[in-house]
Amino acid sequence: MCGRYALHSHPDVVALQFNLASAPEIEARYNICPSNDILIVRQHAQRGRVCDRSRWGLVPSWAKDASIGNRLANARGETIADRPAFKAAFRQWRCLVPASGFYEWKTTRAGKQPYYIRPAGDELFGLAGITELWRGQLRTVCLITTGANELMRGIHERMPVIVPLQDYDAWLDPRNHAAEQFIRPYPAHLMRSHPVSKAVSDAANEGAALIERI
Repeated sequence: MCGRYALHSHPDVVALQFNLASAPEIEARYNICPSNDILIVRQHAQRGRVCDRSRWGLVPSWAKDASIGNRLANARGETIADRPAFKAAFRQWRCLVPASGFYEWKTTRAGKQPYYIRPAGDELFGLAGITELWRGQLRTVCLITTGANELMRGIHERMPVIVPLQDYDAWLDPRNHAAEQFIRPYPAHLMRSHPVSKAVSDAANEGAALIERI
């Protein structure tokens, strides 16, 4: 699964990597959690690639109550094309979530130890997501997960789907009906991980200290 991530890159870096017309208005955040409003990048029919604010936790268009989003922060890539809550969005409204890195918790004898996982270089991850607009007013998003790669297996059995830069256009294009090809583990050699403070486990905590190696 993916339950926390960070976005602390300069807005110009986000705009450059995701080919946005202008830099998004964002501030550095180090402990982004489900139910937070987060930055997403999607393809607009008239305006091309755009960025939006979206609540993390998918509310399908047919939902009677927005509270269903509290249970739909992640979607398993293996079943996303078939599950009623996700299949329409996966077919038509895929998106990317810019991330400087994400957290995962390793189970140890001493309890759960959080790790911060980041790109091997200075670039951002483009986390794969799907988005919906509920009742014309609430845009929500869900992150997609897959099985762990070699690096992640030592920490957790699942990881977020990460779309390579060269595949952004194909992933975002609603005319592409072969998006399942991108549901795969990201190459382990393009990632780095290190243990961080357990303070990140408290959603109330923020700040750059949360990503520092311990």
